[in-house]
Amino acid sequence: MSDKGLLGSVYEKIANEEDARACEKIEDSACKQVPGNFIKLIIAQFFTNLGDAIINPKVTLPWILQSVGAPAYLLGWLVPIRESGSLLPQLAIASVIRKLPIRKWVWIVGSVIQSLSIVAIGLIAVAFNGALAGWLIMLCLVVFSLARGLSSVASKDVLGKTVPKSQRGQVTGWSASVAGLVTVGIAIVMMLSAFTEFEASPVIYGSCLVAAAMVWLIGAAVYSQVVEFPGEVDGGRNGLLEALKQLSLLKTDRAFRLFVITRSLFLCTALSAPYYVVLAQQKLGGDVWVLAMFLFASGLASLVSAPFWGRFSDRSSKKVMMVACALSSVVGFVLFAISYLQPALFNNILLLPVLYFLLTIAHQGVRVGRKTYLVDLADGNKRTSYVAVSNTVIGVMLLLMSLIGTLTQVISIEGLVLVFSVMAIVGVLMAMRLPEA
Repeated sequence: MSDKGLLGSVYEKIANEEDARACEKIEDSACKQVPGNFIKLIIAQFFTNLGDAIINPKVTLPWILQSVGAPAYLLGWLVPIRESGSLLPQLAIASVIRKLPIRKWVWIVGSVIQSLSIVAIGLIAVAFNGALAGWLIMLCLVVFSLARGLSSVASKDVLGKTVPKSQRGQVTGWSASVAGLVTVGIAIVMMLSAFTEFEASPVIYGSCLVAAAMVWLIGAAVYSQVVEFPGEVDGGRNGLLEALKQLSLLKTDRAFRLFVITRSLFLCTALSAPYYVVLAQQKLGGDVWVLAMFLFASGLASLVSAPFWGRFSDRSSKKVMMVACALSSVVGFVLFAISYLQPALFNNILLLPVLYFLLTIAHQGVRVGRKTYLVDLADGNKRTSYVAVSNTVIGVMLLLMSLIGTLTQVISIEGLVLVFSVMAIVGVLMAMRLPEA
């Protein structure tokens, strides 16, 4: 590979693999650009991961809505809009992307729109209040989610075209790890502010969001420097109707069908996470330092585990998904057992953050593993179809599985975590049937 200099040196230290020269299923011209592209993709994804941490729908957005006096019922729509809004339209997005020989610009457009959406949310928080502010913020979140869908579909294609199979997991792993380090820093600042007279306000939140929006613009600038060569395109008849026909993959492609079912069950690792935080608020109180401890645990988990999961995924992304999901299930069983046998332990300020730390490590493994598996499972436009169909189905499943939370009307939070843990075990059993990618 010919991309020498600083990027090439950093690449050699990170990849550190003899078979890095093989460039499996990468054209010779693209192979020469792998070292530079590898590092640029890590940097660009770092900024988007950092942005996602800053605009967390479980933490930051609820605080902003409450600070502007928005109606409480809007809080329940934050996560579904943020996640499903970016997943559901991906069949239509993919029908357009399949016509483009160069696809990095789709990612860049998505990133710029996300940045502008966050700027708008910040300005709204400064200028408006009450129900009007809440609904305007939700509208901006819809635009943000749709733009996130653009970047999501394009990113898998660009990664598959520019980085060999044996290194794709490390791109995701290292970017998440560095973002985790910065998140740890943010959590420490929050902990320190909890012991001062500092009081946040809509103006403070809005100003911080406007500044934070810069991370997506920086990521877009870096991504624009990725060297992508023209790839496979479809003809001119790939409209939305043609895109909907891609759903037939769920019937005709057994490996892909098993993956989608497995990934649906893996959603339990993400859906169970907020209930650890809710439980901590009930047991330890709602002070800022409690929230900061969970943010610290989340960032630290990404920092220490993402590179491991990334390198492990390049060996076997299937096994990563199985091990990580099994770990999330064990953590859930432990939490339920403690609640049943020794509930007094929940008064220990470290117990729930430590369990959350382990759960986040597991979720990070599921996330890195399933992304790597999907990219490795197919090539060319088939990969685009896989990503679009998978994300569309997962968007629907996310909305449906969110309804499981209504079980808290009849069972405890610990019991709900147990339900998610049982689902995780079923997910592991399904993953065992997947072929190696």
